[in-house]
Amino acid sequence: MPREVDRPRRVHRTDWMALLSGVLFVVLGILIVTRTIRDPLVLIGVTVLGLAFAGLVAIIARVVRGR
Repeated sequence: MPREVDRPRRVHRTDWMALLSGVLFVVLGILIVTRTIRDPLVLIGVTVLGLAFAGLVAIIARVVRGR
């Protein structure tokens, strides 16, 4: 029996910080497993720069939304 009640579709805004941080850690995991990155200092540098970039994108997205 089909439902008669139509609910409006709930849409939420993208959390850019979480999305980009997750992508960063997946990519870093792949690079570590394939032994492309061997130096811990390079790993730390890439992590810090990646998180800084994700934070910058999140701030810009918040400003653009007008929040």
